[in-house]
Amino acid sequence: MIEKQIYLEGVDPLEFYGINNQKITLVKSFFPKLKIVARGNNLFVQGEDEEIIDFEKKLNTLLDHYHEFNVLTDEIILEILNNELSSFQSSEDTKDVLVYGNNGKAVRARTPNQRVLVEECAKSDLVFAIGPAGTGKTYTAIALAVRALKNREIKRIILSRPAVEAGERLGFLPGDMKEKIDPYLQPLYDALQDMIPAKKLEEFMKDGTIQIAPLAFMRGRTLSNAFVILDEAQNTTLNQLKMFLTRMGMNVKFIITGDETQIDLPNRNQSGLLQAKKILRGIRDISFVQFDVKDIVRHRLVRDIVNAYDKYYIEQAAKKEESEKQKETEEPKS
Repeated sequence: MIEKQIYLEGVDPLEFYGINNQKITLVKSFFPKLKIVARGNNLFVQGEDEEIIDFEKKLNTLLDHYHEFNVLTDEIILEILNNELSSFQSSEDTKDVLVYGNNGKAVRARTPNQRVLVEECAKSDLVFAIGPAGTGKTYTAIALAVRALKNREIKRIILSRPAVEAGERLGFLPGDMKEKIDPYLQPLYDALQDMIPAKKLEEFMKDGTIQIAPLAFMRGRTLSNAFVILDEAQNTTLNQLKMFLTRMGMNVKFIITGDETQIDLPNRNQSGLLQAKKILRGIRDISFVQFDVKDIVRHRLVRDIVNAYDKYYIEQAAKKEESEKQKETEEPKS
């Protein structure tokens, strides 16, 4: 009889063992000859060598399913332990899944331009995703990054945003630097929390596997073996965006997202995103994906709101043009 200690890496014990240890108790029932004790992220198994080997094989299958789908139900445990689960999902079900979020939720590209973003990311190292709010630009980009991390194509995810204030300055906000910048980066946290279990996300943040930082912190860095996303790029200046893009090292993917209608800079024409569209088009391995109102996946009213504002901007531009023409005709000749 031997005893073996098995460490469960990246596992939330509450989720994996179940409330009141109901899941691990179910697993134990399939191995009555073994003494199995769960303590935190460690399993202590005592019994005959052959029985322990069989237990480890089943346990690894359970762990693979948990890490892939972020969920482990009693039904799945029974199927795996009864050798009834030949594959996690059929190829038809999984072919367009980017990643499985919390509770096994499948994250897919849901609109035509989201699918174009996925395709362009596979072909190009630098992709610009431009379009109105609610089109899933950032969410799809983060899903692609999480998938690349899970597939071990890269070693880290780096997410950034410009900290552009709307009435308040960073220095007037309470707390340390992290507490000051977190409100600007909350949309990125929200997407990550949808796709990665809380405990694992916390570990990734602590060890630097996932880094979230304001744009100002990027100067001087070389980003290699990483998936890098710059969100809200319409609020970068020409020099800021140039600085960010020149951080590209080896084995990287860059996705730049932005909305040209939500520029918060004092001078709209200073937007680095607007300039990048003119300067970088035509360069090989740089792709531009243009989203539109048809891609909006939020509440049905968001599409109507965006359309209404677009109509308003067009009308205001036409009025301004008409006013300028009228002034020109009324000016006395010298």
